[in-house]
Amino acid sequence: MTDDHSLNRRRFLKITSAIGAGAIVASALPKEVFSQDVKTPDKPATNIQDAMKHPRVENSMPGKFPGKVVEVIHDKSVIENKPESKAVNSMVSAGMLGLTGASDLKTAWRTFFNPGDRIGIKVNPVAGKELSTSIEVTRTVIAQLIDAGIPVEYIMIWDRREFELEETGFTPANFPGIAIKGTECKIDGSFTDASGKLFSEQRIDKDWYYWADVEGKYDAETLPYMVNEGKYSYFSKICTREVDKIINIPILKNAGASVTLCMKNLAYGAITNTGRLHKELWSETTAEACAFPPLRDKVVLNIVDGIRGCYNGGPGYNPQFVFDFKCMLFGTDPVAVDRIGYEIIQKKRKEEGVQKDESPRGRQFMILAQQLGLGTQDLDKIEWKKTELT
Repeated sequence: MTDDHSLNRRRFLKITSAIGAGAIVASALPKEVFSQDVKTPDKPATNIQDAMKHPRVENSMPGKFPGKVVEVIHDKSVIENKPESKAVNSMVSAGMLGLTGASDLKTAWRTFFNPGDRIGIKVNPVAGKELSTSIEVTRTVIAQLIDAGIPVEYIMIWDRREFELEETGFTPANFPGIAIKGTECKIDGSFTDASGKLFSEQRIDKDWYYWADVEGKYDAETLPYMVNEGKYSYFSKICTREVDKIINIPILKNAGASVTLCMKNLAYGAITNTGRLHKELWSETTAEACAFPPLRDKVVLNIVDGIRGCYNGGPGYNPQFVFDFKCMLFGTDPVAVDRIGYEIIQKKRKEEGVQKDESPRGRQFMILAQQLGLGTQDLDKIEWKKTELT
């Protein structure tokens, strides 16, 4: 990574530091108890009704196993602050078998994927090497997909920012034969071509967008991280055209008194121009972007990497709050998976004295998502199955 790139990255992280500290949920949002209505009068309008006009398909959220979450715990899954590959393989195997009820791994994976499917693995590299989707978990998922008959050339690792993928170890050297791609990109060290146009603009699909009545305006240094200004957030072509099915692998992390797991990883990782959405529409965007077909109909499996996560200071990396949860969560219902992850984070925050009571805003995005038919956040309706390995 060049010094210039490091400088721009530090500047970008400084710009978004309030987001990284979780302030959007913990402090910037109102403290009053929130309504369970999908839309409140004081919120900016969005085009969520456009999403609801599209008929659901067989794989639409909440997927094949609505309301079911499998938690796999392995006490020996971390060695010297790194996930242990053999334990990770056992955890992924147990999670897939537990979720699907299949008698063997090939059948479990073929419950969701066929050899002709173009599969996109959505990782989260935002917080650097110490707090991103682990290489070990991603390698295990890919190896098991290949063992199940999925051709290596049909698998892609993707996220919003291509340079963050490289920085966190998602490289051809670590994943030979696997396509690795981001929406926001550099070519030959530059964000723009000879005419000054962002290369990233070629990677967004203007036929698919999340519109919100909030204006995004950015300076020249910030714009490459947003791609466009205005009131439109465009979906990546990776989601709309280049993959048929998506495996979502977020990290077990907090965002203030809330969490940034399945739905946040998808919503803010798949669209452009997100800076404008964090303060006023964080919960709404997290739920509503996932209701559009490029995500709603393609995300067929969620695997939360909770081997190492954080209970405070997230979603950025603050080493004093990193914790070895030594668990993974599996489910097709992203709302249910997020709710279980939320319960795990809440328990740890209370144990550490970070938080005494549940924030009235902590689960708002899950309530909105449930009302949009994306899954369930009601604990009494979630089948939470725990498996402990040794």
